[in-house]
Amino acid sequence: MTAPDTTMGLRKIIHIDMDAVYASVEQRDDPALRGLPLAVGGSRERGVVAAASYEARKFGVRSAMPSVQAARLCPNLVFRPPRFQAYRAVSRQIRDIFLAYTDVVEPLALDEAYLDVSQDLKGIGSATRIAKLIRARIRAETGLTASAGVSYNKFLAKLASDQNKPDGICIIRPGEGTAFVAALPVRRFHGVGPRGAEKMAKLGIATGADLADKDIGFLREHFGAQADYLYRAVRGIDLRPVSPDRLRKSLGGERTFDRDIASGPGLREALDTIIEIVWTRIEQAGAKGRTVTLKLRLSDFSLHTRARSLAQAVADRATFTALAHGILDEVLPLPLPVRLMGLTLSALAGDEPTPVAGEGGAAGQLALF
Repeated sequence: MTAPDTTMGLRKIIHIDMDAVYASVEQRDDPALRGLPLAVGGSRERGVVAAASYEARKFGVRSAMPSVQAARLCPNLVFRPPRFQAYRAVSRQIRDIFLAYTDVVEPLALDEAYLDVSQDLKGIGSATRIAKLIRARIRAETGLTASAGVSYNKFLAKLASDQNKPDGICIIRPGEGTAFVAALPVRRFHGVGPRGAEKMAKLGIATGADLADKDIGFLREHFGAQADYLYRAVRGIDLRPVSPDRLRKSLGGERTFDRDIASGPGLREALDTIIEIVWTRIEQAGAKGRTVTLKLRLSDFSLHTRARSLAQAVADRATFTALAHGILDEVLPLPLPVRLMGLTLSALAGDEPTPVAGEGGAAGQLALF
């Protein structure tokens, strides 16, 4: 039996997520691209997709996918290089719109943010009404669409914003959180990746309701440090405030390979793919950092990390690439094949220098609570 929704820390939270913003900006600015399957980043021969239009997603094309694979899935796929200056201009426009309604805005990326409108500046009072007004202004002022989730905490608001994409809105009211989460596939939970979902399936867990039936002891036995998060999340509980001044500790990415890689050339090629993914994220965020960390998980699941730090911020992609390859060259040859590789940039500007942690800060692995 699941617990009722918590009312502790009840807030009015909106999560705004722009719809395929990079691809949408390209289609907005070049009418000839409208309605076509479009990939931003990479080329038909090499590289990585940074973003895909909804027309391309129908073919299975996704961000962080190797361009060659994307072209196989969608032979008519159109590739365009990214224009980060244009995307940042859109980001500034939508942030100005947010700030017209609340000072409490927590950006997650150029195209995504949490807003706490519990005390909205215009005295509107309704979070749903504010979300509708924001979406209408984004469309009118940028020519783009955004999806919104409205709820009483961050976890639920983020789930809700993904519910009716693209160009949709979803509201989860107090008292509805547990039922909403119960109906979701566990793969929709942030932090539950394909392997986590596969593990849950073997334990008979397919939905939030299945997960809610497991007690905390069971979850700790099978999911370790993630257990407490899963226990709270499935009950719709999240007490985190929206934090306008939240500092990002690192930016990065990682890939689990379909087959373990043992050869030096194979690992260098895989690293080039990850460099493209991570540097794209660094440019998106306009981040500056001093420390590059390489993460390797070997076929026996042992984890190895090694880092290099500069006195000043990494200046450009060439420097980032040289540092990453230098680290890999230091550890080759490896005693076992590699199943996962990750790369992060840390010691970001505005962050106090700290020792490099073992796990780094790979994207998609951040704890929610």
